[in-house]
Amino acid sequence: MGGSCGLIVLANCVDSADVSESAPPMVEENAPPAGVRQHGTPPRKKRDRLLIFSQVFVPDPASVGQHVADVAIEMARRGFKVRVYTANRGYDDPTRKYPAREILHGVEVIRLPLSSFGKKTILTRVIGTASFMVQAFVRGLLLPNVAGVMVSTSPPLIGAVSTVLRMFRGMPMAYWAMDLNPDQLLAMNKIKPGGFVARFLEAVNRTILNNSALVIALDRFMADRLLPRARVSKTMAIIPPWPHEDVIEPLEHDQNDFRKKHGLDGKFVVMYSGNHSPSNPLTTVLDAAVRLKDDDTVKFLFVGGGNGKKEVEQYLKTHALPHVISLPYQPLETLRYSLSAADVHVVSMGDNMVGIIHPCKVYGAMAVGRPVLYVGPRPSHIADLLDQEDFGRAVRHGDVDGCVAAIKSLQEMTTDQWRAMGVRGQTLLAGRLSQEILCGRFCDGLELTFEKRM
Repeated sequence: MGGSCGLIVLANCVDSADVSESAPPMVEENAPPAGVRQHGTPPRKKRDRLLIFSQVFVPDPASVGQHVADVAIEMARRGFKVRVYTANRGYDDPTRKYPAREILHGVEVIRLPLSSFGKKTILTRVIGTASFMVQAFVRGLLLPNVAGVMVSTSPPLIGAVSTVLRMFRGMPMAYWAMDLNPDQLLAMNKIKPGGFVARFLEAVNRTILNNSALVIALDRFMADRLLPRARVSKTMAIIPPWPHEDVIEPLEHDQNDFRKKHGLDGKFVVMYSGNHSPSNPLTTVLDAAVRLKDDDTVKFLFVGGGNGKKEVEQYLKTHALPHVISLPYQPLETLRYSLSAADVHVVSMGDNMVGIIHPCKVYGAMAVGRPVLYVGPRPSHIADLLDQEDFGRAVRHGDVDGCVAAIKSLQEMTTDQWRAMGVRGQTLLAGRLSQEILCGRFCDGLELTFEKRM
């Protein structure tokens, strides 16, 4: 097992009593993040390399790659020589090809060929993932002066590659659990409980966890799923993903060309922006859109990609919905325009996905000061946030009447009430969930972990 850093951080968004009793005491809820080095302070001296494996990375629009880039850039600013191995083609759109090698804000990015063929079929995903993992292992085995390696769950089993590297080279590993498998596959009935695939994936995950010097869970529910699986009580940190505040800022509707371009002026815009996945069901919202088909004051926008996009396209085809617009992922540099174009942002999570996935799109909505319509179960991380601050509405999956009523109640609020709801979300974000706070804590954990090696 990798060296223990003894770090557990609760990112000021949940009560420490809600985390498994086996975990050590948490940081006080409103205590300043110890050791966080603010952006703009002098970097430290140059250090050994930090190696990062991630099948997606900027400028790819996938959220995982954007968050990994934030960490990579901050660690480079702190003096580490950061090298990222990633795919040379888009994860959702493999026709997009990126430079084979570049320096991005001090981070050396190397993009591997034949490592992404898109997500259209299981076969293309398996081939791309296998190719990426083999190339990553060979590169990691030969790269000199490595202080440590960081991986997420993109691709899902890249942690196994890092575990073998750790065994060969003795370097510590940090594991960022963006989602959990086989949990997700089991919840979606893709594999059988107790079957060979489920048992194999569970064994691999336990090995990864037991060999990680730092494990990052995204919320208390994910932590509760991980703690019984391995000896991670002293090596786990709970740190939610953060909004990309350097590219997200609220814009007034009359200053937003995105609204003009898509004919949204004078309309109440309900937007879902991000990955469309069966793990984030949109059926209830789509059924609400059908109910509101004859209401010319409301527009629905579904922005992004993923397998779940097929359901949106099917509803458009079946029900002829002129007030529903489907758009692809928007470039990161124009995200402020698309997110600010909404009057309310939809955040969805499947009933059986609590602790398995983490719908980080809520933070983008909060950053632009827009109310949230949460469609999903209680208890959950999003429900926790809404209970702390009233910055939106919540309905259950299947409650179409409740969804329509929630949309109309948000639409009927006065401008002052609507703005106040958005400001409450912004205030919660700035005080506890900002990029500076959360990314800073994340990088503090990496420093503490990898400095033991140096």
